[in-house]
Amino acid sequence: MELFDLSGRVAIVTGGNGGIGLGMARGLAMAGAAVVIAARAPDKNAAAVAELEGLGAAALAVEVDVTSEASCRALVQTTLEGLGRLDVLVNNAGTNIRKQPEDYALEEWRMILETNLTSAFMCCQAAYPAMRQAGGGKIVNIGSMMSIFGASFTAPYAATKGGMVQLTRALACAWAKDNIQVNAVLPGWIDTALTREARRNLQGLEERVVARTPAGRWGTPADFAGIAVWLASPASDFVTGAAIPVDGGYSVQG
Repeated sequence: MELFDLSGRVAIVTGGNGGIGLGMARGLAMAGAAVVIAARAPDKNAAAVAELEGLGAAALAVEVDVTSEASCRALVQTTLEGLGRLDVLVNNAGTNIRKQPEDYALEEWRMILETNLTSAFMCCQAAYPAMRQAGGGKIVNIGSMMSIFGASFTAPYAATKGGMVQLTRALACAWAKDNIQVNAVLPGWIDTALTREARRNLQGLEERVVARTPAGRWGTPADFAGIAVWLASPASDFVTGAAIPVDGGYSVQG
């Protein structure tokens, strides 16, 4: 379907070499986009690129430090030089440290804010001129259920993910005039390397999540391929500023 066809489009996915980011990158690739995997680990980046090329997509790996403004701008420049354009930016890079609020060091707070939220702002700023010049673009920011809920063990992470939704809304208002749609995806409990640590350390988490989720299971990275394609494609041209849970119904269960 032409509405969902991404042939000729170029997408950057930060943190795209695993988990939700790679799930989204796979979807974009299968819909015809060329994909830039932007992350820190060269070996994982290369493996992700090889997988996307196996799906028939053009793919490029760029080692990036998303906490560095210069690195974010270099990422966009490398994309333009290597693939000729930039149409889609997925801000997926993130980290977490689980502690009670009183136990965080200030440096831990700052690191989480810079990695999760400031990085997205810098990547959006870097991408904006190329998207405006191309006549439009799509930005997908990855929030969390912690954009909606509170939890005692995730104060800085929750602050960044709440901020991601408000950043999304502000950019959507600012850049609609440039035909740039900006939306947020809010993953629920997804089976990734980040959440496996929580499942090991938080007794009963596995069972509580399944019991609360109407779908009756944890999510997987593959569950994010479709939402990535929709938000990157012409099918979502009149959708901007939205924050969309992808959580098997977790956020609507009473």
